[in-house]
Amino acid sequence: MWHDNETTVDYLNFGIVADACAKLLQQTSGEPISVGISGGWGAGKSSLVKMVGERLEGLNKPGDNSYVFVTFNPWLYQDFDSARSALLQLVGDKILEEASDREGLRDKAVRLLKRINVLRVVQLGGEAAATYLTGVPIGTIGRAMKRFGLLDSDKSDEGDKKEDKKDDGLLKKAEPLSLPNEIHEFRLALEALLEELKITLVVFVDDLDRCLPKTAISTLESIRLLLFIKRTAFVIAADNDFIKGAVRIHFAGTEIKDEVATNYFDKLIQVPLHVPRLGVNEAKAYMALLLLQRECQDEKFAEDKFAAAKDAVSKRLRDAWRGDSVTLDFLEAQAAGNQDMVELMRLADGLAPLLTRSGAVDGNPRLMKRFLNTVFLRSSLAEPQGIKLDLQALAKWHLVERCAPTLATALANLVTSEFDGRVEALRVAEERSKAGEPLTGIFGVDDPFIPQWLGLAPPLGEVDLRPLLHLSRDTATRDFGPDELTAVGRGLRDALAEATTRNHPLATAINNAGSVQAGLALSRAWALKSPKRGWKKAEDVLMLIEVARAFPEHVEQATRMLLTAPISDIGVGIIPELKAQAWAKDVLDKWSAHPDIDQKVKRAIDQQDKRNK
Repeated sequence: MWHDNETTVDYLNFGIVADACAKLLQQTSGEPISVGISGGWGAGKSSLVKMVGERLEGLNKPGDNSYVFVTFNPWLYQDFDSARSALLQLVGDKILEEASDREGLRDKAVRLLKRINVLRVVQLGGEAAATYLTGVPIGTIGRAMKRFGLLDSDKSDEGDKKEDKKDDGLLKKAEPLSLPNEIHEFRLALEALLEELKITLVVFVDDLDRCLPKTAISTLESIRLLLFIKRTAFVIAADNDFIKGAVRIHFAGTEIKDEVATNYFDKLIQVPLHVPRLGVNEAKAYMALLLLQRECQDEKFAEDKFAAAKDAVSKRLRDAWRGDSVTLDFLEAQAAGNQDMVELMRLADGLAPLLTRSGAVDGNPRLMKRFLNTVFLRSSLAEPQGIKLDLQALAKWHLVERCAPTLATALANLVTSEFDGRVEALRVAEERSKAGEPLTGIFGVDDPFIPQWLGLAPPLGEVDLRPLLHLSRDTATRDFGPDELTAVGRGLRDALAEATTRNHPLATAINNAGSVQAGLALSRAWALKSPKRGWKKAEDVLMLIEVARAFPEHVEQATRMLLTAPISDIGVGIIPELKAQAWAKDVLDKWSAHPDIDQKVKRAIDQQDKRNK
């Protein structure tokens, strides 16, 4: 499985953008700058921010300029602390950490922290603000402030002066006493400290689009307090549309226009930077590398080969503007001759265009990663349940669930109404799509995704879709039709599913059940045995023969079931029993004529024919 956290591992060629951003911050030469990284949810903003930080670390020049980083995630403080207080505290703590081993600067850093404490106290309002602004302890908070030295002692009573003399002067407020002066003095003190420390403070603000509008605006307001101080840089990751919405809510009732909401953010940002959108090339590369990474971690693909593939893909993306596309041939070449990897590359090549063009995913890296996580999770659930499905089929079904849910629901309804889980309408639609003919019925809607999905390998029209639906119960409940079996019918169903040889009790149970219940029991038993049916032994077709023998009206049903056999799976062991049934002759003739039939099976069929003649 792939985690959903930010990363500096670059599968999307974002490194070029990160390099440019880091270089831009370096070229400011100490002048303040603010960069806004914009992109939708899951577009890769957090990863790009992390890459920028990694690049800046490599540009450090100790003694001249070093970059120190504060990563502020307002979402973590939502409902626990104000964004302004949390950000100021993080900045103060970082400065104190940097100055802790510098004689003379540590005291200045401590004084800076005290100014931050005052700004935090004033923000509390009520008793705290009144106490600070008047210098007179008011209420419980006021007495606590006095006790911890957040007041000038000359405004407290004489008796307390002596008692608290040791605490006097822990904070000397800027004169004259006013909040604007406190803010001004704080900014000057921070700027002076940064200069003396020879550091540039880089503040990364992330996860704004996870916050409630009130928290998002509070965060942006707190940033203003630190903006445009020399030797500071802000890198703010935010979704422009989200910020606009938050601004509208903040100014609800003022009937502000869209440009006002846009301007609010623009005034904070000097350099707007958008996360690159993924095209088909990038999506193919991303999915291919994710799949190869997984196989490498499972030790199914060598690390050196994976590293080579990553380098080759990165170079191909850099040169894409020259017309060097990420083609299937290119992806298969990265598999280094490993056939299993080739199949995964084909999967990436087929899925990526649809995931990029579909409005439900729109090339979103996080959604693409979650898509693959779901597919592999279902694959891991299949084996313990005796379900044999290839990864491509699982991916194709989940694709229609994700991108065309209405069609997926309609197909699911058709599956539950079929005795063998095969949807004839789907088979016809796949053939019409392949031939370029117009689609009809549930497929005949104006959506380019549908014909593209129908053409995606593997075709599902002749596949029992019940296992796929069973594994997709995380998205919808699945009802495979009402159970019309009687107690006798259910007993026959179990007997048919368990039978390995012809026997008298089985024949009696079939006759006692009657034609209708025998037909229903056959359908249910056939489905139950489907995951374990190997088409190699006589017992694999025993139930068809026995029910058709007792009730000839079910010959057609038995024939249709027999025709579902995968040609390449058919073994010699079932041929003698089938040759003894006149109704199976047409099926055997079709098998014999099929180009993919095993030659031993073909000879067994033909030899039986000669003997019968």
